Amino acid sequence: MSKELTTLGGGCFWCLEPVFAELRGVDVVTSGYSGGAANATYEEVCSGRTGHAEVVQIAFDPQSIGFDDLLRVFFTVHDPTTLNRQGADMGTQYRSAIFYHNDAQREIAEQVMTEIETQRIWSNPLVTELAAFREFFPAEEYHQNYFERNPNQGYCCVVIAPKVAKFRKLYAERLK
Repeated sequence: MSKELTTLGGGCFWCLEPVFAELRGVDVVTSGYSGGAANATYEEVCSGRTGHAEVVQIAFDPQSIGFDDLLRVFFTVHDPTTLNRQGADMGTQYRSAIFYHNDAQREIAEQVMTEIETQRIWSNPLVTELAAFREFFPAEEYHQNYFERNPNQGYCCVVIAPKVAKFRKLYAERLK
C-alpha cells in the first residue's frame, strides 16, 4: 500500500488536525510549519516574519481517499476567501494554502479550486495560495493532537469543537 503526503494551511493547525485525523484513509496528521525558508519556533512563526504558514501534513492512502476529496474537505472546514486570516487569527501564518508535492497534486488542486469557484460555494473568490512544497517543519510536541488532549480548553470549545461537529455532520460516511 503506497502512501502519499499533502501539506495544507487553513488557519490554525489545531483546527485542521482533528478533522483530517478522523477521515478514513488518512494515516497520520502532523501539525507544523511550511512555506518559509528555515526551521522556526511557534513564537517566531506567530510573529508573521518567517514566511511560514501553520499547516498540517497529511499522510494518506490514495486508494482509500483521493487527494481531490481531501481538498473538498479542506475547502469546507475553513474560509478560503479571507486573505491571511481565519476568524480572529490574523497574519500570513494563518493563510489558506495548498503546498502540492507533485504535478498531479497541482493539477488536481487547480481543478478542485475551479470547481469550488464555479459552484459558488463561497460568496467571495478563493484566495488560497497554491505553491510547490519545499519543506515541512513539525510543530512543537505540545501542538500535536492539541484538540484531542485539551478538549475543555477555551479555544477548543469555542472555535475547534464547532468546526469538528460541522465536519462530522457533513462527512459522517467518511469517518473512521
